[in-house]
Amino acid sequence: ANVLTTKGKILIKLTPEKTPITVANFVGLAEGDIKNTAKKDGEPYYDGLKFHRVIKNFMIQGGDPTGTGAGGPGYSFKDEFDPSLKHDRAGTLSMANAGPATNGSQFFITHKETPWLNGKHTVFGYVVEGQGTVDLIEQGDMIKSIEIIRVGDAAEKFDAPKI
Repeated sequence: ANVLTTKGKILIKLTPEKTPITVANFVGLAEGDIKNTAKKDGEPYYDGLKFHRVIKNFMIQGGDPTGTGAGGPGYSFKDEFDPSLKHDRAGTLSMANAGPATNGSQFFITHKETPWLNGKHTVFGYVVEGQGTVDLIEQGDMIKSIEIIRVGDAAEKFDAPKI
């Protein structure tokens, strides 16, 4: 996924083989293929949303259509914890939630390892390029767009709305 922000690009490798529901949700929202209560059908969900919560030396959080931290897509889904996916580095992409099985559209990217979040927030990708951009983001900066880049047969066949 190529996340274009007002501060630059962030390239993220998603983990569909280990967290298929979470990745399908993120991809489907990014491409406008999942019905939600915040945007019109077919409209890319994340485009134009703000990073509404930024905590220095911890993480940046976005994906809330209200910009308050209380908004979402109008549905929630279960957690997916894979023992090999941990909050063990800067650039961990993870779902923000309000407790077990309350995932929606909000996500965060870490500035450093955050092991206390393991088993509480679903990790579904890692930054492979652009951690410097993550570190520059301030509260109120914007997600211009998220482009899903499919590499390989499995990725090309990945159909988010069907998962």
